[in-house]
Amino acid sequence: MRRALIAAAAAAILPLGVAGFAALPATAAPNTGPVGQPAADAAAPAMLAAMQRDLGLTADQARIRMAKEASANKREAMLRATLGADFGGAWLSPDGATLTVAVTDAAEAAAVTSAGAKAKVVSRSEADLDRVKAQLDRTASKAPAEAVAGWYVDVTTNTVVVLARGGTTTAEAFVAGSGAAAEAVRVVRTAETPTTLYDVRGGDAYYMGGRCSVGFSVTGGFVTAGHCGTVGTATQGYNQVSQGSFRGSSFPGNDYAWVQTNSRWTPQPWVNNYSGGNVTVAGSAEAAVGASVCRSGSTTGWRCGTIQAKNSTVNYPQGSVSGLTRTNACAEPGDSGGSWLSGQQAQGVTSGGSGNCSVGGTTYFQPVNEILSVYGLTLRTGSGGPPPPTTPPPGGDTCSGYQNTYTGTLSSGGTQIQPNGTYFTASAGTHRACLDGPTSRDFDVYLQRWSGASWVSVASGTSPGPDETLTYSGSSGYYRYVVHAYSGSGSYSLGITRP
Repeated sequence: MRRALIAAAAAAILPLGVAGFAALPATAAPNTGPVGQPAADAAAPAMLAAMQRDLGLTADQARIRMAKEASANKREAMLRATLGADFGGAWLSPDGATLTVAVTDAAEAAAVTSAGAKAKVVSRSEADLDRVKAQLDRTASKAPAEAVAGWYVDVTTNTVVVLARGGTTTAEAFVAGSGAAAEAVRVVRTAETPTTLYDVRGGDAYYMGGRCSVGFSVTGGFVTAGHCGTVGTATQGYNQVSQGSFRGSSFPGNDYAWVQTNSRWTPQPWVNNYSGGNVTVAGSAEAAVGASVCRSGSTTGWRCGTIQAKNSTVNYPQGSVSGLTRTNACAEPGDSGGSWLSGQQAQGVTSGGSGNCSVGGTTYFQPVNEILSVYGLTLRTGSGGPPPPTTPPPGGDTCSGYQNTYTGTLSSGGTQIQPNGTYFTASAGTHRACLDGPTSRDFDVYLQRWSGASWVSVASGTSPGPDETLTYSGSSGYYRYVVHAYSGSGSYSLGITRP
């Protein structure tokens, strides 16, 4: 499909609670572009040990997997931003080695492949699947909890999966009555039976008449599960000392909340590793389907699994909760609200699950970025991650000595095309670029060349830090730069010299 180039990148399931520019070629196609190979996020020894235990890995295999996943997460974020409406979802293979990206336009497959991912052409975009699921969500009250456990977007099959207990007749009737497109829905039998369990460092216990677990520290308090308390509910810390109160809470519908702590408590950017130490939270970049993920909770400590699906709806007796992420890690009562991490990146807070940590099970978490956005909270992060590049960009912290300099501001996960939303022509020779990003953030830069059918990345700077440099010697043609905020927000400057 040919289009004009856009200017910019567009058991029981339980809430586990108490307890000089030329004209563009005529064959212009949409924005695409691969990413480079970033270093793996650092991992605490306790996390690696938990991955070995729960995923059946050796220590070396766990470290290698984390490195591959860190790279894949960057590639997914970039492709999601640049493919736009053609993005059909992404997932990792069971061993975490292969990233597959689904596209609805076969012309985009080459761009996905050039990014180091496997392309799969599908009939429905991720946005299409989300709309199908939203149709089911609108009629969630008509789904009997005893017959329908929930539903979720399954990008690996390009469908929405509805979980049916026992026979499938009731679930199929629910789908038909919802008005959702039947061809986009699969009804799958399950033994899961949603029900609630009511049993400042992430994973620590806190009390409010029962027991839950801290999710992540934010400025002024922490985030946790909504079913653990309502607005105004007082909390006590792990030591039973007065701690604070719930300032926001949503359950059912969502399962998130935040607690404002009093002056006795200082929120720290840590998660309890339940081995006598902490994991430092470095950010909240979202991990891909298939990525390994570990959680911390006050009942069962540190447990790991993989992400199975995103945008899941769970049908609890109290009502359905949407937008959850489904995993195969185990959890038990009292773990509710606790922290989920992929490497050092915060993922979410425990909502509910089926089974236990003796027989295994399914556990869902509420993504943390939604909680931060809804309440306007700032995640507490630390500097425990990989160090920034030891060689500063030319000119120190500012990129000086380049032919042209461009500036912009990005929110986490966003991208911008430079220069000024368009492209440039260049003769054969050497391209140089320097990106100066905001302190303690992770910004990346990519040089892309027009192939005649799509934009293909030919060079990149993707270190874990905010500042990047790249050099590329290439033939004459059309080029552009893409600046991507992999983790964190802020302003940047980009210096470029073209041949």
